[in-house]
Amino acid sequence: MPDISAIEAVLKRDRMVVAAGLAFVFLAAAGFTLAGPGMEMSALAMTRMALALPAMLMQPVAWSPAYAVLVFFMWWVMMIAMMVPSAAPMVLIHAAVARKQASGARPLTATALFVAGYLAVWAGFSLLATLLQWALQAIGVVTGMMAIASPVAAGLVLIAAGLYQFTPLKQACLRHCQHPLTFIAHHWRPGNAGAWRMGLGHGSFCLGCCWFLMALLFVGGIMNLVWIGAIALYVGIEKFAAGRRWVPLVTGAAMTAAGLYMIVKPLLAI
Repeated sequence: MPDISAIEAVLKRDRMVVAAGLAFVFLAAAGFTLAGPGMEMSALAMTRMALALPAMLMQPVAWSPAYAVLVFFMWWVMMIAMMVPSAAPMVLIHAAVARKQASGARPLTATALFVAGYLAVWAGFSLLATLLQWALQAIGVVTGMMAIASPVAAGLVLIAAGLYQFTPLKQACLRHCQHPLTFIAHHWRPGNAGAWRMGLGHGSFCLGCCWFLMALLFVGGIMNLVWIGAIALYVGIEKFAAGRRWVPLVTGAAMTAAGLYMIVKPLLAI
């Protein structure tokens, strides 16, 4: 187990390099998401259209292997843009400990492999999200605006996401994400291979914490920047709310109530 007491002194040496690398990754991912290269329209254009004409139905794009690859990268880059800011403290602490514990391996290389492992987990999630989007579009559930068409189906997703906030799995994964030093103390592995495995481990905890929140993109629109920003902001709030166990519980109750309202609203209009 690493000596955590010296982390602050060591962190000062590498944090600028690591922070600059994370900033570059975030900005590149955010720029790609905004531009939406290869898509029918950019995320900015789709967001404007969704805000101006929320009831508008667009014809879904026909899927092809090339389009599927684009959708996968759209999901993956979007996950990077949404998750890297809140993962930055964990990465910086890993860089500090890697420098302190370096034994034949370059600490920044180890930290880069940690980040790569972390992002590989989200690549796996993005692949599953791509397949789900294709399946939902094939059966007519997702519109050309990349959102669930049925208020009842969208409401059920919200309810499921809300109830997940109360589960022991959510709480356990969130604790690992909220306490980077605890993760380091219990899961430290030396060397480059160890850094890769730690990245996979930390990414798995983050995925377990946030996967249902990311599923909400199907409710508000996968390319809706307002929805993307709101979810990313909440992910950051939740991760930095250590000791405030009420935060995910209140959010879970709010999402459950919103889902019930979406389901009941059409019935009230009859």
